[in-house]
Amino acid sequence: MAKKAKTKREKIILECTECKNRNYNSTKNKANDPERMQIKKYCPTCQKTTEHKETK
Repeated sequence: MAKKAKTKREKIILECTECKNRNYNSTKNKANDPERMQIKKYCPTCQKTTEHKETK
């Protein structure tokens, strides 16, 4: 069996603030960034760059 890596990184899902579609998956370090992440990224549904927020 393979060992599981001991990392503090957690998987997150980014959701568009305008159309509410969940477009991106990413990881972040909870120790360094305890608050929710907000990034401007391209939304294929809206066809423009919008603010994407981390979901639960």
